Amino acid sequence: MIVVVLSLLNSLKNLSESGTRTEEQTYSQFLDAVNNGEVKSAKFDLEEFRIDYTGRNGGNYYAYNPEALDTSELIPVLRANGVEIAGKERTKESLLSRILLSLLPILLILGIIIYFSRQMQGGGKGGGGAFSFGKSKARLIDPDKSKITFKDVAGIDEVKEELVEMVDYLKDPAKFNRLGGKIPRGVLMVGEPGTGKTLLAKAVAGEAKVPFFSISGSDFVEMFVGVGAARVRDMFAEAKKTAPCIIFIDEIDAVGRHRGAGMGGGNDEREQTLNQLLVEMDGFEGNEGIIVIAATNRADVLDKALLRPGRFDRQVVVPLPDIKGRFEILKVHMKKVPLSADVRPKLLARGTPGFSGAELANLVNEAALFAARRDSKTVTMSDFEKAKDKILMGAERRSMAMSEDEKLMTAYHEAGHAIVGRLMPKHDPVYKVTIIPRGRALGVTMFLPESDKYSHSKTFLESNIATLFGGRIAEALIYGEDEITTGASNDIARATTIARNMVERWGLSDKLGPQMFTTSEHESELKASGQTLKVIDEEIHRILDENYHKALTILQENLDILHEMAKALMKYETIDVNQIDDLMERRAVKSADDYDDDDSDDDSSAESAETDTAETDTAEENIPSTVH
Repeated sequence: MIVVVLSLLNSLKNLSESGTRTEEQTYSQFLDAVNNGEVKSAKFDLEEFRIDYTGRNGGNYYAYNPEALDTSELIPVLRANGVEIAGKERTKESLLSRILLSLLPILLILGIIIYFSRQMQGGGKGGGGAFSFGKSKARLIDPDKSKITFKDVAGIDEVKEELVEMVDYLKDPAKFNRLGGKIPRGVLMVGEPGTGKTLLAKAVAGEAKVPFFSISGSDFVEMFVGVGAARVRDMFAEAKKTAPCIIFIDEIDAVGRHRGAGMGGGNDEREQTLNQLLVEMDGFEGNEGIIVIAATNRADVLDKALLRPGRFDRQVVVPLPDIKGRFEILKVHMKKVPLSADVRPKLLARGTPGFSGAELANLVNEAALFAARRDSKTVTMSDFEKAKDKILMGAERRSMAMSEDEKLMTAYHEAGHAIVGRLMPKHDPVYKVTIIPRGRALGVTMFLPESDKYSHSKTFLESNIATLFGGRIAEALIYGEDEITTGASNDIARATTIARNMVERWGLSDKLGPQMFTTSEHESELKASGQTLKVIDEEIHRILDENYHKALTILQENLDILHEMAKALMKYETIDVNQIDDLMERRAVKSADDYDDDDSDDDSSAESAETDTAETDTAEENIPSTVH
């Protein structure tokens, strides 16, 4: 505002003077003009010792009087030459504006100092000024407005049981205190993205009917050292006012990583924030009634001090749902859409292994969108199948123009994957094969496990490697080695990744045995000598070469099936498990619509597909379920 006033006053001053200040002349030029009869009128400015005069030619001029306007000798000369004489005195308003203009820079500096001081002290309304760096960014969710309860969370019953104790404590703390028991101060939820960690935290708050503070780990860290620690202090100070309450920190690994790894050493902003969090959770001052719930999918990078008893006392693993869990999750989300009578949730649950809760919600939403596009009043099983194919294999790109030769080569490529995958031991069954471009792929061969898997054998991994090579080998058998395309680049990369993990991380090498040559599952740098590195490369090459030749042998022995499957793909573009069964048995292939529904895929078979849960270190993301 001060800057605007200053600019306005300057503009008014210039505007007021723009009519009189035109061309400057020297005092001598003024006297010569008077003596020559060229001056019509003259006005004396008593403040600025200036003479503004108008020439008989209509021009406006001004000159400064070096005699400080001693007019005793000048006025007779002016009158003798017929010049009209007037005086100009600065008004009171002009004097005030002059004073303001001189004081404005000082006032502006003082105003800026006061403004910054108030903001740094949280003087803005509610402490939310633009410069309130130390204020917490945690969002408070009113317990009366929180409508999410445990009924809205399905598929993870064991995890809910772990959290029920916390809800009971928040409702009746005296029940636990009577026996000397202490509720965990912090609960760390660990799980894959989309498994429902945030939803669980909201459900705890909704069940307990207590205030719920929500914040992300990245909200603490700023470029200024000490800001994050101040925000932690402020967050716990606000939480104490509303205790009992819950503080939920999402993605806590953004601030809770191992100390000593930052660029600034002990003065690193992230580490200062972590230190303050450690103190607030279990320091000299207790925070009774405050329960901290945190979520992460990288528990391995968290600082050990954060995980000790007294801070995060309890770790709750939120796993991907099994078939029963997927069925329960689908039922929750299907309540929101009108379903056709042919929709079978248990069949969908069996056909979506590895799906998280978020992906299942997306499946229902995509199916509803497919139904809306065809103006249907209900969502059918066909809509769910289309949605599942879109999620697993990508959206169809039917507008992509491909020549018949490219289609045929793609058909042989995908048929090679399907045949090898079908005949290799312990491989997942073929779900669907298509030569319709999807996503970035020209064709897709999709495999789905018959049941949930929690670990993978050496045979299974080698079968996957062989299947990945099936497309490239099919191209070589039909078109020759010189005509092999770049379409197998992704297959080769994935096969190499599996073989490398078998040797370096999973201890599945015959020569090297059960050894791990990386520091963790997420590190790529090898910890081995030069000679061992050579053996590692040799073992990776051996695994790839052996399984390449396994796939080659299978396709050579089933060359007739390869030709027939390619023809079927050219005719129908997409073939499913029934058509693949006929091809593998060397029977005539029918259209997919001519096959009856398989009675074995009923609800009871879906329930029987459950498996026992087992802990494993195998990284499932490295195991392919789709090949292109």
